[in-house]
Amino acid sequence: MKKNMSNFDRGLRVVVALVVAILYFAGQISGTAAIILGILAAVFILTSLVGTCPLYMPFGLSTKKG
Repeated sequence: MKKNMSNFDRGLRVVVALVVAILYFAGQISGTAAIILGILAAVFILTSLVGTCPLYMPFGLSTKKG
């Protein structure tokens, strides 16, 4: 797959995932919200590692320069 995420985009996703993890372990989120945000955080980490966001593809979006 062609990479379509800039380093800033990837870093921002990691930061958001870390915030979700901190909120969960601090007991600030629980139940359904914790499950949904946990899944979203996992997707953010995965897409950051790969460098490709599948949701960008159908729209032809890319945050990567060049």
